[in-house]
Amino acid sequence: MASVDLVVRGAGIFGLSIAWVAAQRGARVMVVDPHGPAAGSSGGIVGALAPHVPENWNAKKAFQLDSLLMAQDFWNEVESAGGGTSGYARKGRLQPVQDDHALSLARQRAETAQALWQDHAIWEVVKATGADWEPLSPTGFLIRDSLSALVHPRKGCDALVRALASKGINVTPEAEAHVPTVWATGVAGLEEMTARHTRSVGAGVKGQAALLRHDASGAPQIFAGGVHVIPHGDGTVAIGSTSERDYTSASTTDAQLDAVIDAARTAVPVLAEADVIDRWAGVRPRSRSRAPMLGAWPDRPGHFIANGGFKIGFGMAPKVAQVMADLALEGIDHIPQGFRVEDNL
Repeated sequence: MASVDLVVRGAGIFGLSIAWVAAQRGARVMVVDPHGPAAGSSGGIVGALAPHVPENWNAKKAFQLDSLLMAQDFWNEVESAGGGTSGYARKGRLQPVQDDHALSLARQRAETAQALWQDHAIWEVVKATGADWEPLSPTGFLIRDSLSALVHPRKGCDALVRALASKGINVTPEAEAHVPTVWATGVAGLEEMTARHTRSVGAGVKGQAALLRHDASGAPQIFAGGVHVIPHGDGTVAIGSTSERDYTSASTTDAQLDAVIDAARTAVPVLAEADVIDRWAGVRPRSRSRAPMLGAWPDRPGHFIANGGFKIGFGMAPKVAQVMADLALEGIDHIPQGFRVEDNL
């Protein structure tokens, strides 16, 4: 272990991304996960990289904007290094406008987006055209933003594994203790931290999603009927997901997923006859604050935490990797308030 500069425990999207950025900086990195890469919720199928609403600006929204804007270069470098395909594409998003109040609000947000996103992206209200790849809209209007993107979670993690392998870094099942170490261990990590404290640090929230056979590659993603509809570039469409705090099985699907499928087909009629080719369930790590939990592990010198990706882990990963590499390798702390480990303790 003397030849290692950094150990990353956990080979989900946070762990793999942190390891990749550290390796890019010349660090000698070891990635440890007894279950292998993307064994948890990072091995899902949806991959919506969607921004927060452009209003009531705060550190979380600014951090996410930075990360979404970093994503194209991040995934290009990953794919170039390892030869994998992440499925990343920034094609924007469509959302139906439900009523006159929502229409007025959407137009106000178009103005705030111009101020907050500046020339990086747009949020606008457009008329529905009746095209197949549009959600039904009671008002005949849609919200379109150009910031939303998508990635195929399984392929994204595989592309990161390939990129790390190009630098001689493979995921190993176990390793001896070492500092510095970044703990990106998802739900298990939240459970371990909770056991050390008097209140919950976070918990797992189950999600169920489905994959349909329908080719809308290159089209924008859709958020309608309370579900994300994600047109991957491989001729499939992912839809999801549920949010279940109480569940008996982490990996099985049930009628709650059927309801998500029905909602997607109702909102986007072109999917009405599309075959379901995969059903997925997994448990996502949600911190108590609902934001990513980043920083030094209190009372454990040389140990750091990167957890709580929940539903936005893939969108946050490029920026999370940057600030965690800064902290673990150089002792530079750029973690904003609201994301810090102590905010959850």
